[in-house]
Amino acid sequence: MTVLLITLLLSAALCGLYLLLARRWQILDTPNERSSHQQPTPHGGGVPMLLAFAAGLLLAASWRGAWDGGFITLALAALFLMLLGVIDDLRGLSVRLRFTVYGLLCLLVAATLLSPVLVDSIVRGGVLVVLAATAMLWSLNLYNFMDGIDGIAAIQCIVACCGAALLAWGAGGDGSYALFCLLLAASHLGFLLWNWPPARLFMGDAGSIPTGFLLAGLALLGAVQGQLNPLCWLVLLAVFVTDASWTLVWRIVSGQRFTQPHRLHAYQRLSRHRGSHLELDILLLSLNALWLTPLAWVVQTWPDYGFLLVILAYLPLLWGMAKTAKFT
Repeated sequence: MTVLLITLLLSAALCGLYLLLARRWQILDTPNERSSHQQPTPHGGGVPMLLAFAAGLLLAASWRGAWDGGFITLALAALFLMLLGVIDDLRGLSVRLRFTVYGLLCLLVAATLLSPVLVDSIVRGGVLVVLAATAMLWSLNLYNFMDGIDGIAAIQCIVACCGAALLAWGAGGDGSYALFCLLLAASHLGFLLWNWPPARLFMGDAGSIPTGFLLAGLALLGAVQGQLNPLCWLVLLAVFVTDASWTLVWRIVSGQRFTQPHRLHAYQRLSRHRGSHLELDILLLSLNALWLTPLAWVVQTWPDYGFLLVILAYLPLLWGMAKTAKFT
């Protein structure tokens, strides 16, 4: 517990220090027609948040022993994505270049984590690598899409990681997987102190993209290590997956230029309709505490019914997406 508390406090302190520097250096997200905020707000808080996470991993390793190679792979890849986000903020990388780098990194990580399967069967392993890389690529992009109002991205990570840690620990794992999840949650909780509505600091691409990648990577690593049923992650992240996927499909079907930035996600429309970011954050917490986390536990307990339970988890969310379509 000590390492988690240190990670949380370090994240809060580093984010607070960065906030002061960002204000002085005018590293600000200026509102435009697509924004959900009204005032220029410092962004890039994902950098100190993830540095605190990395420090927590190093501290845990010094006390408990070295991390397994899969965890190190995920952490290093996430830090690389963080640096890429910083470079993009400073130099403005093209969408094509960023997407190519994201795709290649996801393929490399998926191949590394699934290397035992590749050794046994190149064809089967290759298919799994492509599927896993595609899932990670979609996760990092959808997390970036969903980081649009105060608190929502950090809260989703915290509740999903805490739920996954609880389920993995309950399944009798060695504790490393649960600890990695909780360290990620602790670093986001420290950031959330500054991002809670009304937000004083935004995560930015340097935080949202590595976070989305890490959550998908943890789902894959949990499956490879036998620590957690990957369908549990699909349930725990159901709100983000549903909103991002529904909105993308709807824009494609309706003939919109889906590659253009917008603010048409259900959570954005609902926050404008209610005039509150806080209400949406509370709704997200409630959905996870009362519906999704218990269902994820059922998936872990009775895996034979996993796919049916995933459908059950998503049905009310899809209904909610349809109901928000009337909001502008």
